[in-house]
Amino acid sequence: MENSSVKTITVLGATGSIGDATLDIMREQRAKNGSDSIKVKALTANSNWKKLAKLVHEFHPEFIALADGQFENDLREAIAGFDTQIGIGPDALITAAACDAHWVMAAITGAAGLPSVLEAAKRGCVLALANKEALVCSGSLLMSICAKNGTTLLPVDSEHNAIFQVFDPAQSNMVEKIILTASGGPFLSWSFEQIKKATPAQAIAHPVWAMGSKISVDSASLMNKGLEIIEARHLFDVSPSQIDVLVHPQSVVHGLVQYKDGSLLAQLGAPDMRVPIAHAWAWPNRIVTSVKSLCLSELSRLDFEPPDDRRFPALNLAKHAMAAGGNSCNALNAANEVAVALFLQGNLGFGQIAELISTVMNSKTSESDPWRGEPQSFEQVFEIDKLARYVALQSAQRLQD
Repeated sequence: MENSSVKTITVLGATGSIGDATLDIMREQRAKNGSDSIKVKALTANSNWKKLAKLVHEFHPEFIALADGQFENDLREAIAGFDTQIGIGPDALITAAACDAHWVMAAITGAAGLPSVLEAAKRGCVLALANKEALVCSGSLLMSICAKNGTTLLPVDSEHNAIFQVFDPAQSNMVEKIILTASGGPFLSWSFEQIKKATPAQAIAHPVWAMGSKISVDSASLMNKGLEIIEARHLFDVSPSQIDVLVHPQSVVHGLVQYKDGSLLAQLGAPDMRVPIAHAWAWPNRIVTSVKSLCLSELSRLDFEPPDDRRFPALNLAKHAMAAGGNSCNALNAANEVAVALFLQGNLGFGQIAELISTVMNSKTSESDPWRGEPQSFEQVFEIDKLARYVALQSAQRLQD
């Protein structure tokens, strides 16, 4: 039996930006408390086998998973001699999530992360959720799995973690609204015509945050904020009318809660993902980190403004999907993932991302609306995701012709 004082962890998506930040926190904690204070159960990667191999050399995990099987031989050769089990393919990600870690970071990007999130949620662990798409796609189903199995779901997105820190669940009836902030991305001051013609290189050049390509494009279109309002509805059990968005270019105020007594509570911090990750790592306590503290006297100003719906139509698409129901939210996410991938490949214009999503959302199959209602099972969630991707690819072909 393992020492109960040892923190056991799994990082799903260990080679991405969130994985990097999580492992930085772990390195600091091991340096402070001793290398034996933390045991790595599992690490996963999509295709970055070289980085995953380096992590094996550093952390000696019990299990690793590589989703892309074409690099299996390279990975096995790179870690020959290590007592680490290797899993290959998408199912290996689920195996990693099933490892008996007490604390799991879910940082696989997109709907591809949902199966592993679901597996972890069944285990009664502390689940640090950086994969917003899991809640967008499955909503109340995932929340019910967590509740049924005693899983503690902690939001890691900087905005949701900020709200989590100032939201009083014991007085949720006194919450007027929650406010998510958005940096505005690289196109904050661009005209509608300029945004339509933006290139992938311009879209991923975020002025504040260092993120992967997909989430950087979502930030540029404000779709990331659209997905976040859907996620917030489930995390905090509030109505769509209680969720607001403000553009805040400085990215210092990450989230706010407006109470009915007139109080407005906000969480502020440096734009560094190690801050919310550290909060989830130590919850319900706090830990010392090397993150530079925010100095208010060095801030010349803090700006806030409502988002421009004409220049950033993705936000309204998400609001409409949320009003329509969970299946519509699932389809929205699938269509967006297809559109962003095509844009990054140079096969779709930036201005066509929202156009393609709208086309999918308004599509009909056999005289019926395939996105109507709430998902009744995870099987239905995966079916809707698959269908929406098919419709998106077919619709994209017509846009390109």
